[in-house]
Amino acid sequence: MSSNQRTIVSFHAHPDDEASKGAATIAKYAAEGARAVLVTATGGEEGEFLNPAFKDRDPAELPELRLKELARSAEVIGYREVELLGFRDSGMPNSPANSHPNCFGAVELEVAVRPLVAILRRERPQVLISYGAHQDSYPHPDHLRVYEVAKVARELAADATFAPELGDPHWVQKWYWSLWVRARFEAIGAAIAAKGIELPFRMTERTGDDDLVTTRIDVSATIEVGRSALLAHETQVDPNSPFWFALSPDELANIYPYEEYHLVDAPAGYLETDLFEGIEGS
Repeated sequence: MSSNQRTIVSFHAHPDDEASKGAATIAKYAAEGARAVLVTATGGEEGEFLNPAFKDRDPAELPELRLKELARSAEVIGYREVELLGFRDSGMPNSPANSHPNCFGAVELEVAVRPLVAILRRERPQVLISYGAHQDSYPHPDHLRVYEVAKVARELAADATFAPELGDPHWVQKWYWSLWVRARFEAIGAAIAAKGIELPFRMTERTGDDDLVTTRIDVSATIEVGRSALLAHETQVDPNSPFWFALSPDELANIYPYEEYHLVDAPAGYLETDLFEGIEGS
């Protein structure tokens, strides 16, 4: 890659995570000419058919269908490449799947890190997006591992003594955590309630990451992409779900047109509105 090519590597645990976390942000930068690379650690093998329209399908079909859905979603969002790390879904905490020898949450750390190091050295991104260190509200083993692997891979990708066969060293200048911001879901929840729609659970009861926000991206022009990407995951998303689809893209853009992130190692009080802010030549 050219050193001047704006590049983002976005690292997720399962197919559909790329649609529910930061899709509009990636779409915005892709539309502006940035190269966006999606890395997905597992195939989501422990998932279920969550759309009632698929209730009679054979569960054995699910892994293949999920990968097809991932490809459609990535295309909708604007990713230029999709990299599958090939690990197995670890399943929910304390489930039997946690002990599968190839599950992402259980393989040796270096085994999990090496393919991401290779991708970072090849793609040479300025920006890496993953999940954060604080995941008490949703401690899925694969999400926890995404954070751990991203942290170590960023460090080792820059270390010339580590695995030189994986490419020339590269330092990712900015590492972001995608956030669950309470203010956003309070605003959305209030708008849905104003329509007289009862949500399946109280989303605002979840602990928020509001105090971690360093970066607020205006996604009003691409907010509809998140909806389209979610609909690409038709085995996982009920198109009649009030949680995901009670509000139109225009309504969402008027209510809360932002996606928020935490920039690792940012000084106290730091705020920005561009993932590439401060990067020379980008």
